[in-house]
Amino acid sequence: MSRVRFLMVGGFLGAGKTTTIARLARHYTERGLRVGLVTNDQAFDLVDTESLRSQGFSVGEVTGACFCCKFNDLVETAARLTESELPDVIIAEPVGSCTDLVATVVEPLKHLYGEQYETAPYAVLLKPEHGQKILGGETGLGFSEKAAYIFLKQLEEADVVVLNKIDKLTAAERADLIGRVRERFPGKEVLAVSARHGDGFSQLQEILGRPSQERAAAMEVDYDVYAEGEAELGWLNCTIDLSADNPAPFAMDDLVLDYVARLRTALFAADAEPAHLKVLGASNGATAIANLVGSGADVELSLASGAQVTDCELIVNARVATDPDSLTRLVEAAAAELAHQRGLTHAVEDVQSFRPGRPVPTHRM
Repeated sequence: MSRVRFLMVGGFLGAGKTTTIARLARHYTERGLRVGLVTNDQAFDLVDTESLRSQGFSVGEVTGACFCCKFNDLVETAARLTESELPDVIIAEPVGSCTDLVATVVEPLKHLYGEQYETAPYAVLLKPEHGQKILGGETGLGFSEKAAYIFLKQLEEADVVVLNKIDKLTAAERADLIGRVRERFPGKEVLAVSARHGDGFSQLQEILGRPSQERAAAMEVDYDVYAEGEAELGWLNCTIDLSADNPAPFAMDDLVLDYVARLRTALFAADAEPAHLKVLGASNGATAIANLVGSGADVELSLASGAQVTDCELIVNARVATDPDSLTRLVEAAAAELAHQRGLTHAVEDVQSFRPGRPVPTHRM
């Protein structure tokens, strides 16, 4: 029996991991390969999972902690996909605030389950907004040095650093970021891509087809700094039910964009830097997704539904540099404002709001 190819694509919150994974999955599917996907989050009700499933992919979830702390759950989820879907390739998307994944996920999988899985090089997406700030040494980042420590450790452990979203960068900005990565991490392989449009993906696919690299030693990580950096982020998932008091339909795409824009304004006023904000609207089989990846970024509609609806459910995933209670109040207030101004009734439900706990890996090799 041939081994399943295991790919993991990491990167900081908002780096474009889900879009990248979906494009890779389509590439393998078009080549006649069966693909299974595994998403990961500290909480439940994941926009990423629903987004990928709405595109027709088979998706398993590992929730409640990162892959490193739920390694056995990752293996069990991959095994269920292998039994039910018989995939040739499994692509895993780790939590965006996690690092040290080679020592705690890739190496344990290689050594403990090498007969079942063939591991690929570890690709880490570079988020331009944070790269320009952190690698450029800017002050007033919106994140502390401890959160920036996680970002830099992600790049350090990568087999290949993938500068994503180059469609939003000038040639000079692209060259500057690539130069800064190479200056900070000499010898690091760096690739520039656009997950949205496909630029550079043939080279990424070639790299991911290679054997995973052998490492002489694990990367050094200060788990105290790592834990404190993660804990600075407020983590919130919830659902919001919206319906019209009259039968007049509304555009669901406009509604999710409106809600994220209101949250962006409220977060900016509260001096709360968003690491990533995703809102998925769903109604009668239609799906729309809006994103925000930083206070200086535009709100984007990453998945358009084109649907006119009279009611919908919003799934909100917010990762913001503020305390969870404040984040909850901002999310709920923006929902109430949206509903009032649009003449809708609303209910906020299933709220999960917390700071991530200290990572305690199952294995570290």
